[in-house]
Amino acid sequence: MSKSNTAQPAICTRGVTRDFPAGQDTITVLHGIDLDVKAGELTYLVGESGSGKTTLISIMCGILWPTEGEVQVFGTDIYHLSDTELVNFRLENIGFIFQQYNLIPAIDAASNAAVPLIAQGMPRHEARERSIEMFDKLNILDQADKLPNQLSGGQQQRVAIARALVHEPRLVVCDEPTAALDASSGRRVMDLLRDVAVAEDRACIIVTHDNRIFDLADRILVLEDGRITHDGTQMPEDH
Repeated sequence: MSKSNTAQPAICTRGVTRDFPAGQDTITVLHGIDLDVKAGELTYLVGESGSGKTTLISIMCGILWPTEGEVQVFGTDIYHLSDTELVNFRLENIGFIFQQYNLIPAIDAASNAAVPLIAQGMPRHEARERSIEMFDKLNILDQADKLPNQLSGGQQQRVAIARALVHEPRLVVCDEPTAALDASSGRRVMDLLRDVAVAEDRACIIVTHDNRIFDLADRILVLEDGRITHDGTQMPEDH
């Protein structure tokens, strides 16, 4: 397991609260989250559905604004950036793997995975070559020329993973990256996430219910009703 001596955390949240309207009422999903995610570690976020996991990672990576609180990613207070600065920061520094794969239906798999590089200005042919290299690592090289609707759910998920990793982001945020995969493919994906996303200047945080991969975590956080109730190297016995 890789460790980092870097003093500055990759992600730092202080007092993060998130409310959502519910008719005439308000539901508080996150209750003042204080959290440091260390660089160089593979961090899991575990909890029941509705505990606030997806809301928390969405706030961590600049997709959903907190109702209150501050979020720093590699020392940048992301919610003090302008809209354009925030978009550019995410593009340069963050890779997303969410449960909805959001592949573009009209272009092939390799071109889908190349989108972050093209958005950064890389020539299309070069970006596609880079995405194909990632496909090889994920064992889906033979799917590169297929459209998304020609792929299985697991293959689509690996295309989404390739898209998240192809630009070598400093922060990788994943929502159930192994849920649609068999055990062998899931371990392959986790090995790749560790190789690509876990280094002294990088971090990876994963939302998962997959107990097949719990042993790979450096750190496991348990979220219950919008509060962190466990922070350790293993799952607590009562879960």
